[in-house]
Amino acid sequence: MRHFLSINDIDSLSNWVAEAKTLKEDPTRFHKLGRGKTLCLLFFNNSLRTRLSTQKAAMNLGLEVMVMNFGNEGWALEFGDGTIMDRGTSEHVKEAAKVVSQYCDIIGIRAFAGLSDKEKDEAELVLNGFKKYARVPILNMESSVGHPLQALADAITLTEQSIKPRPKVVLSWAPHPKALPHAVPNSFVQMMRLRDADFVITHPKGYELNSAITKGVQVEYDQKKALENADFVYVKNWSSYGDYGKVLSQDANWMMTQAKLGKAKFMHCLPVRRNVVVEDVVLDGSQSLVIEQANNRTYAAQVVLKKILEAN
Repeated sequence: MRHFLSINDIDSLSNWVAEAKTLKEDPTRFHKLGRGKTLCLLFFNNSLRTRLSTQKAAMNLGLEVMVMNFGNEGWALEFGDGTIMDRGTSEHVKEAAKVVSQYCDIIGIRAFAGLSDKEKDEAELVLNGFKKYARVPILNMESSVGHPLQALADAITLTEQSIKPRPKVVLSWAPHPKALPHAVPNSFVQMMRLRDADFVITHPKGYELNSAITKGVQVEYDQKKALENADFVYVKNWSSYGDYGKVLSQDANWMMTQAKLGKAKFMHCLPVRRNVVVEDVVLDGSQSLVIEQANNRTYAAQVVLKKILEAN
C-alpha cells in the first residue's frame, strides 16, 4: 500500500483491526520501524484528535513529526492546471508538494469540504493534488468526502465492544446549527459495509447521503423504528447532499436522548454539541464510547503508518 486515502485501501478490515489491537497492547514494539524517517502533517482545517493521535502514533513508531497549519502559516495554494495566478494564491501545489516531499517520508493531509460546490469537493483537489505531485506516500487525515482514520478507529471500537456476532448498528442524523461535511458518515457507511452487522441509517427526508455510497444499505426515516433493538448508535450531523451543503432542518426532536438510546452503546466522533446533538446524560453515562473511540484513533493511525512504512 503506497497511499492511505480511503477505507477502500484496506485489504482486510478484520486483519487491520486485529493488528491495531495488538499494537494497542504494546504500542512501541515497532519503534525502530520509523527511525530516521519523518512524517509531515499539513492541516488546511482545524484538528484536535486527528492531530494529536496521529502524532502519538508516529512517535510510537519512532517517526519524527513536523506540523504545518496552512490556514495561518503557509502560502495560499493553487490547484488548478493552467491557472493564471494573478489573484489570491501564491504557490502552486506542483511546487509545494515536490518541495515538502524533500523534507519528509510521508505527508498527512487534512482538508475539509467547502460545501458550496459539490463537483469541486468530490474532485478532492487538495488530497489528489498532493497525491499527484508529491514523491512520498499520502495519508488522508480527513478530506472533502472521507475520514478513513476515524472509520478505522470506529471499527476497532465496535470489535472491542461487541458481545454479539452480528450486532445491530444504527447511524443516526442529529441536528446541528452549522452545515457539516459528509466525510465521517461516508467513511462510516463504507466501513460498515465490510462488517457483518445489521446496519441501518436514519435521518429526516432530504438528508440522504450519496447513493453511490449507501446503495443497498437500509435507510429508515422513522428514527424511533430504526433504533429498535439497537446495540450501537452512532450519532452524527451532516448537511444535505441533494441540496448540497444546505441545512434543511434543525429539528430538535432528532437529538439523541437516554430514552431513545435504551440499552445501546453511544458513539460519536467528537467534537459534539452538548444538548443539541446529544443530551448530557447520554454523553456522561456509562453507555458512551466517545472516549474509547478517541483513544482508538491513535492505533488506527499507527496501523496505517506501519503499513505505509513497511510497503515503502
